[in-house]
Amino acid sequence: MKKSFDTAVCIVVENLPVPLDRRVWKEACALRDAGYRVSVICPKGKGFTAAYEAIEGIEIYRHRTWEASGALGYFLEYGIALMAELYLTLKVFARTKFRILQACNPPDTIFLIAIILRPLGVRFIFDQHDLVPELFEAKFGKRSGPLYRLALLFESCSFRTASTCIATNESFKEIAIARGGKHPEHVFVVRNCPDLKTFRPNPRQVSNKFGSPLLVAYVGFMGNQDGLDLLLDSVEHIVKIDGRRDTHFLLVGGGTALPKLQKLIVEKKIEAFITLTGQVSHNEVAAYLSQADLGVAPDPKNPMNDNSTMIKIFEYMAFGLPVVLFDLKEGRRAAGQAALYATPNDTRDFSNQITKLLNSKELRDELGSFGRKRIENTLNWENEKISLLQAYETALQYGYAVEVPES
Repeated sequence: MKKSFDTAVCIVVENLPVPLDRRVWKEACALRDAGYRVSVICPKGKGFTAAYEAIEGIEIYRHRTWEASGALGYFLEYGIALMAELYLTLKVFARTKFRILQACNPPDTIFLIAIILRPLGVRFIFDQHDLVPELFEAKFGKRSGPLYRLALLFESCSFRTASTCIATNESFKEIAIARGGKHPEHVFVVRNCPDLKTFRPNPRQVSNKFGSPLLVAYVGFMGNQDGLDLLLDSVEHIVKIDGRRDTHFLLVGGGTALPKLQKLIVEKKIEAFITLTGQVSHNEVAAYLSQADLGVAPDPKNPMNDNSTMIKIFEYMAFGLPVVLFDLKEGRRAAGQAALYATPNDTRDFSNQITKLLNSKELRDELGSFGRKRIENTLNWENEKISLLQAYETALQYGYAVEVPES
């Protein structure tokens, strides 16, 4: 239901620039359509260098960012970003007097800004995109030490400061309740599902499978924790052991792991079978998926990935593509019968599942059709944005953090 008054809100995201961050952009558009005045604070990035611009009625403020590596580097990166976010948040508040601040993690530091704004009547919504303690473990391979404990502390403070929380799936909601101490009725699941109005196959797309009859696509950020090295091991097996020459592998997206991946591809001597696009626009992603025969999600099994839902799985399904992924809890919940599941972190089995789909158009069509119907019927943004708007109404109603009483 469209609001009859103009309530201003501010969304802070540090992961990607907007509108490149499609989840945040969809959230911003849904709030705008519901009658909110929406401002977004985000980093600058390739193709998004303007310090300020208004796009389709949404005001976007961007700050410079410094991309780090290593634990100390991340600490400095997030500290610098927090100062920029605080400055811009105060600037936006002076202009709009927003009533809700929504923080999209990582990192879990934006609660500090919410505490500063609390005396001014600003409510805080914690939109948990990632489990930062588990992300720390996945990046650095340890579940201890001062930085890990700091990640747990910041997560706890974010939960305690927020009156309302947004979770990307049921596992995140369970963690918000169990680890964050939130009331279940104050945690809203908003899945990062495709918007079928803007993200759909293009039947007029000219086919380009890079000179091969079959095309396997990976779409997403390319970080060290995303399993692209495992995917390259599987591609090497398919090309060298199976001797397959009829398939091209298209890796769409940017990220910190790109230089490492380029080096691995050369070392494995599989350059002829792989194309890396780098960061591309949303429309280009749709064009590539319109031509693909199947999609892959090589995210390895670890505490973070097992509890996370990968947007690329939903995107593959939206385009009627069957999916190959490792057998992860939330991955199976998302894809259901639209995917084949490999033994976790077993690159040989992953390549076998890819080959099984490459060998059978009938199986590809069956799984792809199931996935497309699943997206059309339930897992789409029109359904998910209802929960987003309920989270905002709850934040306005209850105001400040409400915690579960200790027993």
